Amino acid sequence: MFELFKAAWRYRGFIVSSVVNEYKNRLARSRFGTAWIVIQPLAQVLIFATILSNVLAARLPGIDNKYAYAAYLISGILCWSLFAEIVQRCLTVFIDHGALLKKMQFPRIALPVIVIGTASVANLALLAVTLVALPALGIFPSALYVWLPLLMALTVALATGFGLLLGTLNVFARDIGQVVSVVLQFWFWVTPVVYPVSIVPERFTAAMAMNPVMPLVAGYQNVLMYGKAPPDGLVGVAVTALVLLAVALLAFRRASSEMVDVL
Repeated sequence: MFELFKAAWRYRGFIVSSVVNEYKNRLARSRFGTAWIVIQPLAQVLIFATILSNVLAARLPGIDNKYAYAAYLISGILCWSLFAEIVQRCLTVFIDHGALLKKMQFPRIALPVIVIGTASVANLALLAVTLVALPALGIFPSALYVWLPLLMALTVALATGFGLLLGTLNVFARDIGQVVSVVLQFWFWVTPVVYPVSIVPERFTAAMAMNPVMPLVAGYQNVLMYGKAPPDGLVGVAVTALVLLAVALLAFRRASSEMVDVL
C-alpha cells in the first residue's frame, strides 16, 4: 500500500492540474463563476430552513436565537456534503474515466485523489462562506474552530474508505452504484443533519449511535453552533476510517490490474 501513496506523490503535478482543470471546465462560460460551488448547498439549507425552521427552531437545546435552525442546518450540511460528494464520485470514478485508463499510463489511485481534491476545495469554499455568514446570524467565532481541520480530515478519510471500496467493487458489479445511491439518501435522513438528536425517540438512539457519520456531524454542529468541543466518538470514527481505508486500498490494489479489461 505504501507504493500506492508513493505513486500518487510522483504524479502530484498531474493530480493538481486535474483538480484545477476540473474547476475550469465547471466554471467555463459561467457568469457567476466560483459562486456556483456554494450555491447548491446553500440553496439546500434555504429550502430546509424555510420548511422546517418553524417546527424545529424551538427544539434546539440551549439556543435562544431565531436563526438558530439555519445555523444548525448549515453546520451539519457542511460535513454531510463533503462526505456524500466523495462517496458518490468515488463510486463511479473508474467507470467515468474508463477511456482514459485504457489510453494513458498513470497510477489509477490518482483518480480518487483528484476526487478528494475537488470535493475538499468546494467544501473549503462553503466553510469560508459559513464562517462569514454565522456572525450575521448572531453566532460568533470561538477558539474551538481549531477542531475543524481534524473534523474535515476524519470526514475525508471515512468517505474515501467507503468510496474507494465501493468504487472498486462497482467496476465489477454495477448494481452496487444503484444501491449506494439509495442508501445515501436513507443515510442522510438517519443522520441528525436536519433535526437535533434530542427529538429522536430513545428506542432509536442506540441504533443511530452505530452511524459513523453522526459524531462528525455533531462535531461540526458543536464547534460552529454551540461553541463546544466535539462529542465523544471521534476515536471510534478514526479507527473505523483507518480500517476502511486499509481494506479499500487492499481491494483496489488487487483489482486494479483487472479494471481495464472489465471497463
